[in-house]
Amino acid sequence: MEPELHGLAPSYARVSLAIVTSGREANLLGNIHGGEIMKLADSTAGAVAARHSGGPAVTAAMDEMAFLEPVHVGDIVRTFSQVNWAGRSSMEIGVRVETQPWNDPSTTSLHVASAYFVFVAVDGAGRPRQIPGLVPETPDELRRMREAEIRRAHRLAKKQEIDSARRLD
Repeated sequence: MEPELHGLAPSYARVSLAIVTSGREANLLGNIHGGEIMKLADSTAGAVAARHSGGPAVTAAMDEMAFLEPVHVGDIVRTFSQVNWAGRSSMEIGVRVETQPWNDPSTTSLHVASAYFVFVAVDGAGRPRQIPGLVPETPDELRRMREAEIRRAHRLAKKQEIDSARRLD
């Protein structure tokens, strides 16, 4: 069975990364700078995209990143990421970011951010290349795929509307 023809389950490329934050990443308020969290989320999503596509993939867009809670110096930050939707050469990767104090394993992990990235698989010349489809296996994976299709439709509609408005100028 060729994965290019039959697709892969989201679990195939799922990735989790973790870091312990330090004062180097702090902003003027003493919390971890949002850009540091974005970078970790993008790195995690990039690993998922490369795994699913079987080679290089580049960030094409960050569709959304919601910061829900501050991240503190000394927190253990964990990212959880998987493919939510896959097209011919692009894919949406969802990332959940959680924290836990470094010195208290009894503390429940706190959901601090979520993000959606669009990646495009590229060949050696940097041109888009075909990727395997996505075959959701659980109700949650199916829900994620449906929601990703809605976000994609909104991205495409927004682009079309902006292009139309620019032609009027």
